[in-house]
Amino acid sequence: MEFFLIILLLLGIIGLSNFINHFFPFIPVPLIQIALGVSLAAVPLGIHIELEPELFFVLFIAPLLFYDGKNVSRHELWKLRKPIFMLALGLVFLTVLVIGYLIHWLIPSIPLSAAFALAAILSPTDVVAVGAISSRVKIPKTITHILEGEGLMNDASGLVAFKFAVAATVTGVFSLAEASVSFVVIALGGFLGGALLAYIIIRLKVFIRRLGMEDVTLHMLIQLLTPFVIFYIIEHVNLSGILSVVAAGIVHAIFKDREQSPAIQLQLVSKSTWTILIFILNGLVFVLLGLQIPSVSQEIFDSPLFDNYQVIMYIFIITAALLILRWLWIYIAWWIGWFMKEKNLTKPSLRYVAITTIAGVRGAVTLAGAFTIPYFLANGDVFPQRALIIFIAAGVILVTLVLASIVLPLLAKSEKAGTEEAKEEMERLAILQTAERAIDTLRDLTTEENHGAAVSIIAQYNEIRNQLLFVSEDEADRIKELETYTRMKVLEVESDFIEKLKTNNKIDRESLNLIEEHIHRMRVAVTNRLLYRGLLVWTVIKRGYYNILKIFTNKKRDSIKIRLEKGHEVVSFKVKMAKAAIKYLRETMTPENEVVHVQLIGEYNEMIVKFKLANKLTDSGHYISVQRELRDKAFQAERDEIQRLYQSGEITLEITRKMRRHINIREAYWMEENSIHTH
Repeated sequence: MEFFLIILLLLGIIGLSNFINHFFPFIPVPLIQIALGVSLAAVPLGIHIELEPELFFVLFIAPLLFYDGKNVSRHELWKLRKPIFMLALGLVFLTVLVIGYLIHWLIPSIPLSAAFALAAILSPTDVVAVGAISSRVKIPKTITHILEGEGLMNDASGLVAFKFAVAATVTGVFSLAEASVSFVVIALGGFLGGALLAYIIIRLKVFIRRLGMEDVTLHMLIQLLTPFVIFYIIEHVNLSGILSVVAAGIVHAIFKDREQSPAIQLQLVSKSTWTILIFILNGLVFVLLGLQIPSVSQEIFDSPLFDNYQVIMYIFIITAALLILRWLWIYIAWWIGWFMKEKNLTKPSLRYVAITTIAGVRGAVTLAGAFTIPYFLANGDVFPQRALIIFIAAGVILVTLVLASIVLPLLAKSEKAGTEEAKEEMERLAILQTAERAIDTLRDLTTEENHGAAVSIIAQYNEIRNQLLFVSEDEADRIKELETYTRMKVLEVESDFIEKLKTNNKIDRESLNLIEEHIHRMRVAVTNRLLYRGLLVWTVIKRGYYNILKIFTNKKRDSIKIRLEKGHEVVSFKVKMAKAAIKYLRETMTPENEVVHVQLIGEYNEMIVKFKLANKLTDSGHYISVQRELRDKAFQAERDEIQRLYQSGEITLEITRKMRRHINIREAYWMEENSIHTH
């Protein structure tokens, strides 16, 4: 029961961290979670959680890296393979060598092999921490992909180097040739083994589907168990479990692209489940890290063997050395890549090199690895300076996280930041992103039953999106001209359609006159807005006249009834005309005119639905109910996106409040309009 209460408390802290971040978005969530973990450890509740490294890796690192492997851009990973491998392999081994000698020189009580072990465990950057930091800072795409690839790959190289260094310290024996061969076998074997096991699991799911078992719960359970099973099996045969789950994630992503998943429903469930699971695991990693810091610090601060000030200086010196070495390696490697005309790299900018350097934060893998250091050597002696090594590892994690949180926003800040032009551009991009988020949500929710209502709402969002996409006057004028031309062509298609009906005697004279009058009005609307308003006024006057006749003139009721019936017949023809127009728009759509054609298709689809409602061909109450439900989901998607943009630092609090106010106003207007139609 006590363990269950601790789990509930930790989950509550994760929720609290997001609540705090909502009001202080400039503080990264990992730092808040670490601080809450430290606070929880300081409270005299008797809470103490032993960090078991093997369990930590399989329980946290395996699913996190599997998820990152599923979502990383494989195209970018391959395109940027050279800089990624130079960081994930070259920089790791250089760090072990250079920082290892520095640690041994700085702290002679740590043997050289143990110093190499500490340098090795400090060498991997943490992909989880990198993602948490970069999510709130606008880092260039190329750098983001390099950091993601490095974080996925360097865990294996760092941990393998760490294991060999620890083994050399424990046994006193080390062979460079044997270590090199073992590294290749462990890394390559882990990657290929993970890919093979992932392929077998995917084929198993396909086999289950062929048996007619499309149960989403079963397939989701298999997917959730995949990283744990693969990591455990690969580690059990002494290969790299970390690389195995990365490979498994990539293989799953490839098969997902080839539509091997059982259903769209599973994709939606999978996305939601993994989002919640990764959120919880990420939070637990940093809360547990915070829980460990007080006990590690206490052991060092209470020991008479260490000078507290000197130990803290060790942390800052080692962190500075890691950053300087990383900066030099990135700059030289990047410059060589540009000098040799590497297509995927451009001439290095000091700012970009600095961003890549500072973004290389250390995290959970470093601390978990440090805790795997044994207490005793093979001869029974105590492992030299184990507590100090763990303390330094924890200190470097904190310093790199804090440094990245402070420095990265300054480095990534736009030169135009703070100006009115920058604020307007920020707001424009935010509105565009919220519209796209709403469109994506509506597309995911679209079914055969709600297709008409969904298309109607998507068309409105597309109009907002299209207005924001073309900010230059030239582009706006081009789109306007294209829209006018396309509308006229579509009206010609409608006119030709009616002409064919006339030729084949499938339309009577009165209906023909009414439809030709409608086409004329639409042409005027496209070419002469002022004249169109006049026609609208005349139409309103005529309708008023007929309504008065309907009320006061019994004599003309029969003729009015006939005219209403004729109106229903005309509406049916208009539906057919709209379908002909949609067919033409789809057949003539090209990348150049796609924006206009999609907008007009949406308008015609909405028109068809309205015509059917007018003719009682569609249940208006049901339609409005479905539309209301979809509209609510779209508004909520907009609000969620605004919150995400605010928390990631992409928009200011002022813009956030302004956008929320606009959504509330639009929602109120829509509800008012909807209630009028309902009643």
